[in-house]
Amino acid sequence: MLGVLRRPRWIAYLLLAVLFGTITAGLGLWQYGRYQEKAERRHLIATNYSAPPVPLSDVLTGPGAPLAHDDQWRRIEVTGTYAAGAEHLVRNRPREGVFGYEVLVPLVLADGSAVTVDRGWVPSGRTAATRPEVPPPPTGEVTVTGWLRPSEPDLGRDLPAGQLASIDLPALGAATGLDLVGAYVLLQGEDPEVPRPEPLPEPDVRLGSHFAYAIQWWLTVPAGVVLVLVMARQQALDDAGKPRREPRPRKVRIWDEEDE
Repeated sequence: MLGVLRRPRWIAYLLLAVLFGTITAGLGLWQYGRYQEKAERRHLIATNYSAPPVPLSDVLTGPGAPLAHDDQWRRIEVTGTYAAGAEHLVRNRPREGVFGYEVLVPLVLADGSAVTVDRGWVPSGRTAATRPEVPPPPTGEVTVTGWLRPSEPDLGRDLPAGQLASIDLPALGAATGLDLVGAYVLLQGEDPEVPRPEPLPEPDVRLGSHFAYAIQWWLTVPAGVVLVLVMARQQALDDAGKPRREPRPRKVRIWDEEDE
């Protein structure tokens, strides 16, 4: 079999098999990485989501303070006054297969800074230019309870005033002129209570099939090399079973006979 594998064609087969194994190993690592990300997110949500609320100032010390990774989905409580005139709608947000808007209203705090509150979801109007009906926030001092989430990336879209393509806090701060803290609050409840947009669903903590896919990819890593070896062994057996060709007799010329 080694003799077969030394042939140029079979060397090429082996190289292709090694390339196939390298690709499938990489795909397995990618799927396992996705699994680890979801498992870490699941653990983070399980730790923070149902924990007792803490004051916002215990998590974010000022407007410029970023939200630490381990503080995502922390349940917080904060008191302030809604700046209803600074309300913005985040468009193209799906809920149960229907697209609508998420409603952002800054809550102005005692120190003059503000925290963005995502009060929930409303369906789209009849047309893209029609503003949907949005329940107004409570007036006066209000205590908000909810979960901290980081700012979303800027999608670079030019939208009408009062609308955003994502929950981009720097863009919202520039549009409202408010000094926003570095995270927004996904609303759980308000005191006093008033009619509000539809609450957003709980976060999805399903792990999916990434781990199973990773195992499947890794199981196929040696398949190419094994296939080539099996084929090479069969080729070697076929070569060994062929009858040896007898050398053709040397043609004797007339003058060769005269020389004998």
